[in-house]
Amino acid sequence: MLHFTRWKMIAILTVVVVGLLAALPNLFSKETVESWPSWVPKRQMVLGLDLQGGAYLLYEVDKQDYVQKRLRSLVGDIRKAMLEEPRIGYSGLGVQGQGVQLRIRDLSQLDEVKKRLEPLRNQLATSALGGTAVNEFDLTVGNDGLVQMAYSQAGLDQRIRQIVDQSIEVIGRRIDQLGTVEPSIQRQGADRILVEAPGLDDPERLKTLVGQTAQLTFHLVDTGVSPTADTRKPGTIVLNSTDNPPVAYVLEEAPLLTGEDLTDASATFDSRTNEPVVSFRLSSAGARVFGEVTQKNVNRPFAIVLDDKVISAPVIREPILGGSGQISGNFSIQSANDLAILLRAGSLPAKLTIVEERNIGPGLGADSIRSGKIAAIIGTVAVCAFMVMTYGVLGWIANIAVIVNVILIFSIVTILGATLSLPGIAGVIITVGTAVDSNVLIYERIREEFRSGRSAIASIDAGFHKALGTILDANVTTLIAALVLFYMGSGPIRGFAVTHAIGVATTMFTAFTFTRLLVAMWVRWRRPTTISL
Repeated sequence: MLHFTRWKMIAILTVVVVGLLAALPNLFSKETVESWPSWVPKRQMVLGLDLQGGAYLLYEVDKQDYVQKRLRSLVGDIRKAMLEEPRIGYSGLGVQGQGVQLRIRDLSQLDEVKKRLEPLRNQLATSALGGTAVNEFDLTVGNDGLVQMAYSQAGLDQRIRQIVDQSIEVIGRRIDQLGTVEPSIQRQGADRILVEAPGLDDPERLKTLVGQTAQLTFHLVDTGVSPTADTRKPGTIVLNSTDNPPVAYVLEEAPLLTGEDLTDASATFDSRTNEPVVSFRLSSAGARVFGEVTQKNVNRPFAIVLDDKVISAPVIREPILGGSGQISGNFSIQSANDLAILLRAGSLPAKLTIVEERNIGPGLGADSIRSGKIAAIIGTVAVCAFMVMTYGVLGWIANIAVIVNVILIFSIVTILGATLSLPGIAGVIITVGTAVDSNVLIYERIREEFRSGRSAIASIDAGFHKALGTILDANVTTLIAALVLFYMGSGPIRGFAVTHAIGVATTMFTAFTFTRLLVAMWVRWRRPTTISL
């Protein structure tokens, strides 16, 4: 156990040196690290919200807003289904409470009504692996011709879960394009999303980007009727523009295109007016539809709508066949860039409302770091003093291994890009306290072997060999507990689990390889005949 080949010694020392180099940038400021040569590692640990400050936002899905929009969409789908040949006569189609209802004139067509509306119930899978499916809507067809489609509770719950999952992905894409370091976006309960953005110095901009639904649609404008008239034909809506004062437009309710047809968007400048605009490019299918619509509607205005507000309503002067265009609307450079970010990241499936918001200043993070450092220093000094007093020279070797252990923890956290939070520091401190457990087991086994009559060197060799199984079992069970905490927990619990799990792995390395190497080198140098333990 005490014999090391040359390549093993080189491999162990290489791991320690690489770990030291990876952790080294964390001891210096970001400005100092940037001035280092390009071949020197410069990556630093990502500090969590509680250590460097930032924005804390808790969002909730606006169920009522989503349900009303979804029901209005369902009204359009039902109208379209009823107009298929042969047409089915109906009356009173509209939203009623949590559903849509209409009355069929010809009762002999009720079976056909069921057949056409059944697909609109929208079957939803309850899990990614399939599982039991539920219908979003319940369909009731009465013998008196009254047809009702209402949200089922199971369908609404499943839809909200899907909305939260999709919203987390969209929010992540938006914040990533902002350049914020390591945001934390997590589900909270059934319909809430927690967003933490460490180091962000403009929380208002984050709120604007995260909370804006950004549902982009293109609609033809109905110029044949006034927005205030009562003679608007079915299938049209009235929306106001973002101008001051706002201008009302009558639009065809069915959009020509949606934001899903966009493949790219970027902030640019109009070559004629030099004003900031947003240039966009459509997918091949979207470009084909856009080209056909603009060919048929030359000299007719169409509206670009973002979250039920008309951004602009240009007149189609000629067919737009290239699949690209631009959106103008009195943008500033930042607002044009933010809109481009929103369009590239995609729209939220539903409106989100802020339930709680906090801006955590860097001063609180500095206090947390200072307290964490003091706790770490006190804990480390106490552990080291105990090991020296109890085990003498071998205690000093254990202390060197503990220091290397901590360095390796920080280096792995840095390399992985994991976020270090205050609970994470607690995980490191606990690792310092428990890391010497392996050394204690080894040293106590060495003491027992020496007292039983073995020589000093044989006792040391036997101590490492016989303690291996016990140490392995203890650390594996601890690692399993840390992995369960990481999988089941969130936020601070995960931060603790990450550093503690890494600490278990580095402890295994330092106990079985690095400590053993140091002890083997000491044995070769001193050739001890007795052991003072």
